[in-house]
Amino acid sequence: MKYCAFLRGVNVKGTNMKMAEVCQVFTDAGMKNVISVLASGNILFSSEKKPDELKNILEKAMSEHFLYEAFLFIKSQQEIENYLSENPFQKDENIHCYTFIGNNGIENVLMEQFESALKTEHEDAKIIHNIFYWQVPKGNTLDSTFGKILGKKSLKDQFTSRNINTFEKILKAFGKV
Repeated sequence: MKYCAFLRGVNVKGTNMKMAEVCQVFTDAGMKNVISVLASGNILFSSEKKPDELKNILEKAMSEHFLYEAFLFIKSQQEIENYLSENPFQKDENIHCYTFIGNNGIENVLMEQFESALKTEHEDAKIIHNIFYWQVPKGNTLDSTFGKILGKKSLKDQFTSRNINTFEKILKAFGKV
């Protein structure tokens, strides 16, 4: 089965790692056909193991190798196709659209946080089939009230996010796995 592991907090706030080294850790942990997409911690691989088992194996391997508390989320190729096809927002060159990958139920926690946050013009969020989507004008991602909430330490093991364009790149790269 083909999967993508989405690593949380890679190459931000002092957690720096080379994707070639991350791929080697995955290979050493028994994953096959390992490649990375972008430097933000998107690792494609194949395995016969179940996602929960893979999460445990890979978080342990990453934590031991890089000496940090690793958090990652495993999604199948089909799930990634769903993340992309379910996006409720129109493409707009002035807007970033983010999709959140995380623990079951995290979309409801995120929506509560979003609804209580101050919003900029054109900022919006929706849940589609248990997937949380957020759009924000370019340049406001980190400055928005909701963007600041996303960095809370209490949420760090619950989710990670990616720009919707990342999912397009991942799906193209699945042909190489």
